[in-house]
Amino acid sequence: MNPDLDKARRENMRWLILQALYSAQPIGASEQVVLSAIAPMIPDVTPLELRRNLDYLAERGLLTIDGRNTMPQWFCKLDRYGIDVVEYTLAVEPGIARPAKYW
Repeated sequence: MNPDLDKARRENMRWLILQALYSAQPIGASEQVVLSAIAPMIPDVTPLELRRNLDYLAERGLLTIDGRNTMPQWFCKLDRYGIDVVEYTLAVEPGIARPAKYW
């Protein structure tokens, strides 16, 4: 694959993850639910690829992951910063393909 396409895929996936978890507020969702939510847009997404991007977003302080080291399936929930990014109240740093606000 072209490196630019790989980067665009990762950044788009991160935005889709944030949107899926925003829809699951205030409870959050398992990684399987997030995977099924983004699979229609990225049909060949793998569980490992999803976990890498969930981990990236957690490291950025946008979501929390429960069960990372203790359970076979992760459970994720947006943090306050993740909610603010999805609601366009915070500027987004590079690495997430959030569309420009049009309203």
